[in-house]
Amino acid sequence: MKQVLTIAGSDSGAGAGIQADLKAMAANGVYGISVITSITAQNTMGVTDIFDLPLSIIFSQIDTVFNDFDISAVKIGMLSNEEIIGVVADRMRKYNVKRLIVDPVMVAKGGSKLLQDNAIDKLKNLLVPIAYLITPNIEEAKVLVDIDKIENIDDMKVACKKLKKLGSRNVLLKGGHLDGELTYDVLYDGKNFDIFYMQRINTKNTHGTGCTMASTIAANIAKGDTLSESVRKAKGYVYNAILSGKDMNIGKGHGPLNHFFLK
Repeated sequence: MKQVLTIAGSDSGAGAGIQADLKAMAANGVYGISVITSITAQNTMGVTDIFDLPLSIIFSQIDTVFNDFDISAVKIGMLSNEEIIGVVADRMRKYNVKRLIVDPVMVAKGGSKLLQDNAIDKLKNLLVPIAYLITPNIEEAKVLVDIDKIENIDDMKVACKKLKKLGSRNVLLKGGHLDGELTYDVLYDGKNFDIFYMQRINTKNTHGTGCTMASTIAANIAKGDTLSESVRKAKGYVYNAILSGKDMNIGKGHGPLNHFFLK
């Protein structure tokens, strides 16, 4: 069984973060391993508190798992400050991680900031350039490349080109924040664009969608799928996880996906 590492924050509501990552990895046939960077007090309505773990324990977690497990891919989520980003980037270089999927998590579903403003440059300068794939959503892309308007596929392609200049080998721009009956994601490798689309599902149960998408892509890449195929399969998995969970009555706000739907 392929082993995939997630480095991210913990969500006490278990809809996003480390918990969503491990669920998605298990559902997609890989063994998930975790390094926790921050602990959030969080539920379906929002984040009420954040505690960043000491740098020494983040450092030790990463070294400990790499010294034992045969890690085929790494997915990175919430890294809340520039010091944590520095430690994680240093360890990724130390272990020469080739399949590094970076989800530049900035804001929780309820609107709480998960990445400090002064850490954005560190993310762009230290982590993005060593990534195999970055997976920003529309709002994150606007911040990363200082662009005001992303309203359609043409705008998304322009944004992808700007994101690619930050140094990642590939870019997946997620378009779920745009209006319309379909949701579009754009994959760009520096030369070619792949467009993926799905029917939009009318539900508030979308907490953890981005975490789940990135983790599933990492799982598929670890199993040997091409990047395009990994994204296609991941989008189908996330679609079905949202569809099967759209009427789940869990929490009072943005509920979780159903990661273990029957395929």
